[in-house]
Amino acid sequence: MAKVTRDDVARLAGTSTAVVSYVINNGPRPVAPATRERVQAAIKELGYRPDRVAQAMASRRTDLIGMIVPDARQPFFAEMAHAVEQAASERGKMVLVGNSDYVGDREVHYLRAFLGMRVSGLILVSHGFNDLAAAEIEAWDARVVLLHERPESIDDVAVVTDDVGGAQLATRHLLEHGNAYVACLGGTADTPSVGDPVSDHVEGWRRAMQEAGLPTEGRLFEAPYNRYDAYQVALGLLAGPDRPPAIFCSTDDQAIGVLRAARELRIDVPGGLAVAGFDDVKEAGLTDPPLTTVASDRSAMARAAVDLVLDDSLRVAGSRRERLKLFPSRLVVRQSCGCA
Repeated sequence: MAKVTRDDVARLAGTSTAVVSYVINNGPRPVAPATRERVQAAIKELGYRPDRVAQAMASRRTDLIGMIVPDARQPFFAEMAHAVEQAASERGKMVLVGNSDYVGDREVHYLRAFLGMRVSGLILVSHGFNDLAAAEIEAWDARVVLLHERPESIDDVAVVTDDVGGAQLATRHLLEHGNAYVACLGGTADTPSVGDPVSDHVEGWRRAMQEAGLPTEGRLFEAPYNRYDAYQVALGLLAGPDRPPAIFCSTDDQAIGVLRAARELRIDVPGGLAVAGFDDVKEAGLTDPPLTTVASDRSAMARAAVDLVLDDSLRVAGSRRERLKLFPSRLVVRQSCGCA
C-alpha cells in the first residue's frame, strides 16, 4: 500500500501543501476554520501520519524536550519528571529523561546525546553543574532551564522553590513543640555550598536555630539523600547517648529512613523523637506516623519550566528579564512533629 503523503491530503482537502503544513504545525500562518476542518477531515480519512524525522531535519528542532535528573528512583525526582512530562504533553511535546547519578561525566553524556537529537530545549535538575557541561550548552546555543537547583557555575534561567524559607518554617515548627533543639540531616561532603537545595535547607535550619538562640555546632549530620543510606546514619545517631529530641531532614527520603530507624530502635515518634522533612512526596502522607514536611507547587514549577524552555526569547541576547522564578514553600503539618 502506497504511503500517504502531504500532497494526497492537500488534493483531497482542495488546498495547498503549505496550508496542510500550517494545520499540522499549528502555524506559522493562520488557517481559516473551515479550511482547517477540511484538512483535518482529509488527514483522518487518509490516515496520514506526519514524518516527524523529516520535520525535525527541516526545522533543526524536534518535538522533544530533554530532561536530566540526578536519580529518578528517588520519589521527588520521579514526581518532578512526571509533572514535566504532563506539562510538555499539554504543549504537544515529549520528554526524554536521563539520570546523571550525581556524576558530572554522565550529565555531559546526556547533554551531548539530547542536543545531538535536536531537542527543543533542555530542563536540567543539575547537582553541581560543571564547566564542561556549561561549555557544551554554550557550543550548541541550547535553550536551557534549570529546575529545582541553580548551580553557581551556570548563569541561566531557573525555576526554584524557597528552600531556605521552607526549612526555616519546618525547624521553627519543631521548636514550637517545646523541643530543646533540632538536629539536621544535611547532605554529604560533596554537596555544593551554593545553589543546591540541600545546602539551602541546611541554611534555613541554621537561621531558625540562631533566631531561637540555639547553637548549631555538633548538631548537623551528613547523610546521603536516599532513605536507605539515611536509615544507616539514623541508626547510629538515634542509638547513641546524645539522641536529639527532634530532627529536620533535608529530604523526605531521608526522613523516611529516620522513621524506619526509630521504629527499629523502638523510639516513639513523635513522643520520643519529632521528625520533619522537605519535599512532600506522595509517600509522606502514608508513613507511620504521617510525615510533617515542606511542600512546593511542583505542577506549577514544571509548567513554568516547560513554558520557559519553549520560549524562543531564551535564545535572544539580552531578553532574559526574569532569570529566576521563585515559588513559595509551605509547611504541611501531619503527625511526626507532634501535632494531632
